[in-house]
Amino acid sequence: QADHPSLCVFHARAERQLLESDRLGSELAASLTGGFMTATDINFVLGKLFKAIAQNRVPPRVAANLAFVAKLLLQSLDQLKAEYRFQYKYEAWKSMERDAIALSEPPKLIPPGEKPLPASAGSFAAQLLSRVPEPELPHNSS
Repeated sequence: QADHPSLCVFHARAERQLLESDRLGSELAASLTGGFMTATDINFVLGKLFKAIAQNRVPPRVAANLAFVAKLLLQSLDQLKAEYRFQYKYEAWKSMERDAIALSEPPKLIPPGEKPLPASAGSFAAQLLSRVPEPELPHNSS
């Protein structure tokens, strides 16, 4: 309970993960222009997705779904360009790139001073059992 006033360590961690997923979703969806009408927009978002996957912030199934949607967006660009004629001047593009919202660093999901959970259930159980003192057996007096 060191980092949360009312939740245990496990539930505090779950709450931090939920808040992080909300924040990460907003960050990933922020493109250069605010839309997904150019390959540059989609590439920028895919770059942030790549970084988030590499940081283990996006589950593989979610990453696969997002990549599939990005593929659909890219495939629709030809039709989109036929409907809208637009282009950017280099200065405007550099300005958008400079003002773009980059992906933030992943939060620390482990409270300060706490150790991370063991990687497997077996090692977690072994760690818990190593803390439990052995029960004292009664001595037979013969």
